[in-house]
Amino acid sequence: MSEAALAGVRIVLVEPAGALNVGAIARVMKNSGLKQLVLVDPQCDPLSPEAQQMAVHAVDILESAVQVATLPEALVDCTRAIATTARDRDIGITLEHPRDALPWLIEPQNTALIFGPEYRGLSNEELKYAQRFVRIPTSDRYPSLNLAAAVAICSYELFQCVVQPTLKETPDLDTASFDALEGYYQQLEQVLLEIGYLFPHTAASRMQKFRQIFNRAQLTTSEVGMLRGILSQIHWALQQKTEEER
Repeated sequence: MSEAALAGVRIVLVEPAGALNVGAIARVMKNSGLKQLVLVDPQCDPLSPEAQQMAVHAVDILESAVQVATLPEALVDCTRAIATTARDRDIGITLEHPRDALPWLIEPQNTALIFGPEYRGLSNEELKYAQRFVRIPTSDRYPSLNLAAAVAICSYELFQCVVQPTLKETPDLDTASFDALEGYYQQLEQVLLEIGYLFPHTAASRMQKFRQIFNRAQLTTSEVGMLRGILSQIHWALQQKTEEER
């Protein structure tokens, strides 16, 4: 497998605050054959002199970086997303070792590896957009990693995936894109509210659990279409019943 296999992997930084970190990340990305950098609401200038100084010969990564306002925008057209976190979460997610999870991102379609802000990491709300989650093992004495260091470790592991000849190939499935899944989740919430399974004050927490279930399933485009067809039929049946009762 060649470095070309990494072409679809996006490194997504949510609200990066340090220009030095962003520059260092561009450099380690280029070291590892990664090219796509996406910045969500950056709190610094990624083309500042400090960032360019740290990037050295990877200024082209900074220049081609995409800036967006929200995390969903950063994941448009992605079929798989892994989020990084440094702490345990009581929201029903399984934390994996980067070496075990990251090979899942290497496929012909677009995928994303998401990192949180330096000062807080990813929130529970932001984590809901990922299907798998990794934590880099560190000493209990000082578990917090610098953002650039975390990206460097994960970038190295991704690069090892393509230089190791024994890596198992990922089946080329028609995995549903992030956009398609978001449309399904919105339609599902609407129908579940209509039938009284969800209530407005508890909908967010319940939908988070549904997201976790379906994200683990790695739905294909056709499967999402089938599920949305069921929801459309339920909605139609509800309308027919309402009209008959008038």
